[in-house]
Amino acid sequence: MPSLKQFPEVPSIDFFIHAGGILKNPLPFHRKNFEKLGDTFRLNLGFGNSVVFSRDPDFAIYALRDNQKNFRKTEIQTKDLAKYVGHGLLTSEGDSWKAQRKLIQPAFHRKNLYTLLNLMVEAIDKELQRIEVDKTIDIFPIFNDLAFKVVVKSLFGDAINSKEISRLQHITEETQKMLVKELRQPYKKWWFLLSGELKRNLQLSQDARELLSGIIKRRQQSTSKGNDLLDMLMALTDKEGSKMNEEQLIDEILILFIAGHETTSNALSFTVQLIGQNQNVQDDLYSEIQKLKGKSYFEVLKESEFTQHVIEESMRLFPPVYFIDRQNIKADEFKGFEIPENTTLLFSIHQIHRNKKNWKDPALFNPHRFAEDRSVSDFYFPFGAGPRKCIGNNFAVYEITLAIQQLLKKFKIEEAKPEIEIQPLISLKPKNAFVKFSKRQ
Repeated sequence: MPSLKQFPEVPSIDFFIHAGGILKNPLPFHRKNFEKLGDTFRLNLGFGNSVVFSRDPDFAIYALRDNQKNFRKTEIQTKDLAKYVGHGLLTSEGDSWKAQRKLIQPAFHRKNLYTLLNLMVEAIDKELQRIEVDKTIDIFPIFNDLAFKVVVKSLFGDAINSKEISRLQHITEETQKMLVKELRQPYKKWWFLLSGELKRNLQLSQDARELLSGIIKRRQQSTSKGNDLLDMLMALTDKEGSKMNEEQLIDEILILFIAGHETTSNALSFTVQLIGQNQNVQDDLYSEIQKLKGKSYFEVLKESEFTQHVIEESMRLFPPVYFIDRQNIKADEFKGFEIPENTTLLFSIHQIHRNKKNWKDPALFNPHRFAEDRSVSDFYFPFGAGPRKCIGNNFAVYEITLAIQQLLKKFKIEEAKPEIEIQPLISLKPKNAFVKFSKRQ
């Protein structure tokens, strides 16, 4: 039997030489190594640690779907992220994850999400009032607030006040910044502990839990239903008839804040910039909106085919979840390469979506590619793949679709910067997302 091959390796000296640039933006370093070494390589981090990076879609499917039982999430999520947000669906593993997924899945069924559409649009319209016309503005702060308010409105309806919303948003953003520092500067772990910076951020997370506990108690004591996600989550029961306890509820809500607000605001910002750069796309979108005038939000979502393709193409070029992590439980192999047990794998969704082996003219923004060839889905992972594919993918797409359509009903995008800047943190964020709007007549 032939011996298994080893993945080509980037030496640790290269990692340390480029550490400053990797902290700011790791993508150029990874892209250079993909081009030099192939679609999968091992990065030696020194001190006996290494990570395997891959932009091979077949490898991603193997780990995320076909042999997913042998691959678990890494400590990046199950430990590093979990200490801030608890053990919700995103950060749990094994039997705990299976039980939670089965319990929570009904709340994210399409028919339940349709009941939230009016709440979504109410929050969207309120935030769009902040847009100033005939002036170049950075659209990300508005969309960041919009996405957070939509999640909050969908979760709590009117059961939360503006002060509580601001506090939760501040905590969510601060703890994510801290997590980025921990992941990209592991050699400073001692400083984060000694300086008290880690302790301060963990206390912020505890503050958020206490705030959410108060909201849950108010709902439990209320005699009226909220008709929101909180009501749905509180009503869910497992096969024994048991409901989630308060700690579980808070864990899931904190995950929704991160997964449901961060990624959506990023995707929306990138999409609007791309629309602003492509006037023909904007015209076609507006024509579709005009045809759907007078229809319910439910019908709008079903019939917004071109809007859907625009969002798909935007999330191909700028996937908010630009890396997916896994670690194999037992030794494995793929395409003749050895994968020793407990190998940390990072699948670069950003590079899979831009690899010329998978896509024609990969750098080109072309929404029509999704209408012309649905086989592109074999190389498309904006929400992951397999049984752990994002449970909130429909929620996110509904929100982005409605936000784009409500925006273009009111405004025309006059111009956007010719170059779209990125800021890779926990998710792929936009940077300097400057756009100019005018009022539609």
